[in-house]
Amino acid sequence: MDLDPDLAALRPLGGFFVLRTLRGTAGDPPPVLPTLAQVYAKVPETASSDVYRDSLTFRVRKVVRALRAPEERIGASVAQQGLAARLWSAALGCAVLYGRIPDLDPRLLRWDADGGAPDDLWLTEVRARPGDAATLAAAVLDGHLEPLSAALRARHPVAPGLLRGNAASALAGAARQLEQWARAHARPEVAARTRALTAELFAHPLLADTGTLTGTAFRRRSCCLYYRAPGGGVCGDCCFTRPPRSSPRAPSG
Repeated sequence: MDLDPDLAALRPLGGFFVLRTLRGTAGDPPPVLPTLAQVYAKVPETASSDVYRDSLTFRVRKVVRALRAPEERIGASVAQQGLAARLWSAALGCAVLYGRIPDLDPRLLRWDADGGAPDDLWLTEVRARPGDAATLAAAVLDGHLEPLSAALRARHPVAPGLLRGNAASALAGAARQLEQWARAHARPEVAARTRALTAELFAHPLLADTGTLTGTAFRRRSCCLYYRAPGGGVCGDCCFTRPPRSSPRAPSG
């Protein structure tokens, strides 16, 4: 199936999968919103809380406030995983339902760092690309998550293994949701395609050592640090079975 200008096939999958386009019905993004290429490239000498001067720091601090987190690295981890989940969901959803993905070049995606969850993303132009695992990995891992990781680590002491674990967790979460939708709607070919693509993606060197994938179930080797926020617990795929009582640092992979 060819990509349509609105990527309408993603809408029934839920908010994490929907990718707004400039041809869509939700309207254009405010013109001041930066592209993700600008977000990744901008590493100011002094981190700013201004959403327009330093969108990434603004987002991290927004998450910190929402979680009442005692450390900014917790907000950095959770913010990164949220954006990773959006990117993987849109890419995997398109690959499975259309057999192709839109070009996710960071210069084509605008991001509202002051938006809610799921992260607000706008694709300014729909250009079709192949829907194979290598293209997905190049689009999401190489095109987004590696430069995002570098930009975050320039600002916050977040271990690279932790961020890779977040990327893997986000992919597995997207795959589980897509598989559940497929089974609920009697689409066995969608479920099978989801599992096959996800398994291929987890063979990528950046994801291969992040944990154990069984179907779309995942157990990671690192921790996203959410348990360190007040009232936070461990996630379903965490390396911990219960929140550590007194650990200054969580495993980072």
